[in-house]
Amino acid sequence: MRILAVAALLSLALAGCSDGDASDPATAPSSPAVTTQAPIVAVTSPAPPPVNDPDAEPGMVFTADPTIVEAHPTPFESYTVVGETGDRVAVHFTAGAPECYGADATVTESASSVTIALRTGTRADAVDRVCVMIAVQATLEVQLAAPLGNRQVISG
Repeated sequence: MRILAVAALLSLALAGCSDGDASDPATAPSSPAVTTQAPIVAVTSPAPPPVNDPDAEPGMVFTADPTIVEAHPTPFESYTVVGETGDRVAVHFTAGAPECYGADATVTESASSVTIALRTGTRADAVDRVCVMIAVQATLEVQLAAPLGNRQVISG
């Protein structure tokens, strides 16, 4: 008896889901509808240029580590000119815990700008270590070949 009741309920449910006009040949589609999917295009906006923030809190101080693994480009939000001659720049960025994550940077200088390419990744000695997933405010000092002066700093 339960089977008949379930069958009756399923029949009613299916009948409620049907389109009553589908049996009318005048309104039935003659061929299946063709849909096309637009290509997916990633739209990224450029990061805002870093700002000189002489009063920035240094955060966790990272030491440059060129041995980091799975390094990826990391933009920095601000920088501070340090040193008496202005030939060092401290870049301020967000990173993982320094026990497991490291940073490194390369500097390209011209007469009008200084481009600092910051990379972050896993420290080589932490590859097989269990690491906490937290974000910390971090700072990395980079050496310039000449004082910054009025040159523009670019996160690149």
